[in-house]
Amino acid sequence: MANLVEIRWHGRGGQGTKTAALLLADAAFNTGKYIQGFPEYGPERMGAPITAYNRISDERILIHSNIYEPDYVVVVDETLLTSIDVTAGLKENGAIIINTEKTPEQVKKYLKGYNGKVCTVNARKISEDALGKYFPNTPMLGAVVRVSGIMKEDEFMEDAKSSFQHKFATKPEVIEGNMKAIERAMQEVQGL
Repeated sequence: MANLVEIRWHGRGGQGTKTAALLLADAAFNTGKYIQGFPEYGPERMGAPITAYNRISDERILIHSNIYEPDYVVVVDETLLTSIDVTAGLKENGAIIINTEKTPEQVKKYLKGYNGKVCTVNARKISEDALGKYFPNTPMLGAVVRVSGIMKEDEFMEDAKSSFQHKFATKPEVIEGNMKAIERAMQEVQGL
């Protein structure tokens, strides 16, 4: 399948991991791509590990399963590095993007010998600065778009702003903060 990109997200319930995967799918769809965005459901509860997925392609996607060999892995909660094999199946020509204050070199020891690209971004600091609260999913979206190159950054920013205007119609004050969080993450992601 031409230009099929598969992304696996790891996070904890309540961090917006599923929402981020669905927002990325919507943005890719709005730029003319074929998409899938879905969570893997289990006994989810606040704070429990969760997994979500994206498939993005220039052609119709005929695969309907979880993603076992992703091009990119996004780790929204760095505590999962020691409890889950987040690099399982991750292609060496892809990348892992981790929400942490550590550098890519500092987190490599947790990645079970993964030799591909390791990127980090401090989504906690970015979201607290831009939004006043800890919402890591928004900055992680910016980091994923920057690292993967799955769509043009300006197109993604336009679509994200439109989505936020719809989603936060009754709270327009949070739109600017979310946009700043995405933009900062795109600029501050390390390991490119």
